[in-house]
Amino acid sequence: MKSTEKFGKAPLGKLLAGQAIPASVGILTMSIYAIVDTIYVGNFVGADAIGAITVVLPITFLISSIGMAIGVGGSSVLSRALGNKNQSKAFKTFGHQVMMTITLALLFVVLGAIYTDEIIHVFGGMGDVEGPAIAYFNILLIGVPFLAWSMMSNNVIRAEGYPRVAMFAMIIPAILNIILDPIFIILLDLGIEGAAWATTLSYIGSAAFTLSHFVFGKSMLRISLEYCIPSFPLIKEISALGLVTLARQGVISILAIVLNNSLFYYGGEQGLSVYGIVNRILMFANFPVLGITQGFVPIVGYNFGARLKERVEKIIKLSIGWASAFSLLIFIILMSLSSEIPRLFTNDLELIRETSPVIRTVFLATPLLAVSLIISAYFQAIGKAGAALFLALTKQGIFLIPLVLLLPLYFGLSGIWMSFPIADIGAALVSFLYFKIFPAKYPSKQEADLESKNRIASEIMTNEYES
Repeated sequence: MKSTEKFGKAPLGKLLAGQAIPASVGILTMSIYAIVDTIYVGNFVGADAIGAITVVLPITFLISSIGMAIGVGGSSVLSRALGNKNQSKAFKTFGHQVMMTITLALLFVVLGAIYTDEIIHVFGGMGDVEGPAIAYFNILLIGVPFLAWSMMSNNVIRAEGYPRVAMFAMIIPAILNIILDPIFIILLDLGIEGAAWATTLSYIGSAAFTLSHFVFGKSMLRISLEYCIPSFPLIKEISALGLVTLARQGVISILAIVLNNSLFYYGGEQGLSVYGIVNRILMFANFPVLGITQGFVPIVGYNFGARLKERVEKIIKLSIGWASAFSLLIFIILMSLSSEIPRLFTNDLELIRETSPVIRTVFLATPLLAVSLIISAYFQAIGKAGAALFLALTKQGIFLIPLVLLLPLYFGLSGIWMSFPIADIGAALVSFLYFKIFPAKYPSKQEADLESKNRIASEIMTNEYES
């Protein structure tokens, strides 16, 4: 319990740094792994293998994002329960997260195995890419439940106040994959199947590590069947908040389909190659903002649950300030090195020439990213699922997808690249206005006292029943 009490007492700057730095390191490691993994596959398997991975990864992450959604939604409930000293609800929440993640992940894996061909085709796996995509997908399906568990438990671990453990849970699969890729792809000469097995085993390793935290580690939470007995109000609460994350991932998957088809139509294979480089930079460039956002969530959730309004307001300002400063630094670096960065990925002079101005366009509104991400995370952390869902879908769903479809009609391929900064500006503006117009309402003292009395009475009855 002591690990979570610091959220309501420790200096906010030190607290945010302690939460955000490990999260940022974990995200950075994952982004580096994605780059290295692509280099191995591209050099030792071939271009079709890169296409196969491009097709399959959005599918597997869409399935496994069920675990992330349950993790994020449940952790919001968990953080507020811990902030409100409601230990019983915290235990039940974790039990439901375990039960929901395992059940839903296995269900979707079965559906994925039955409808493999249809799913691969929808996500663009056709022609020479179809065969390797199916081979890669069939193996990766084995690891999807383990990835879903890791995504769920990572959010719980962070909500408990163990950011370093959560960081290692992200680093372990990246390191394992980097080690296993050359063994399976080069040494054993397994091709695309080798890449799939390396990734699957890395997911299993991450799941084993996070499981050990709850079984043998310092966690106060334990996996117990009594807390997994379905409580539909609790399932509804977790699902409503988790829907924000699941919907966001779903929209990202739709965006991938729309974007890939539009790029090929207006820019051909070269357009897809340019975006392939830009997408890798996007993963790398956003890591500090995403890390601060992840570190911010359990802090604001706990303090909102504890009704510490002043600390909630301070942590919002601090998080946006820090994230904006990092975003500005990244913006300056990208603008300064836009001609040099593509050379890390390719020796094709034409591709380098086309990618440089695209980097300057796509990242034009990068400093505003912090506003939309943190405000959306704030509403999710305090349990406002509707607001969080709306703001989470603003960039990709409300702005980016329509813009990608509309602007190329007038500006061609350049219209696709222009869509990114316009979407960033629009999402930041909508998030800021929503935050100002619809501020969170804290319970009155009478409501807080009544809730506290009901909680204490409930815990007394629970203890008497258990004894």
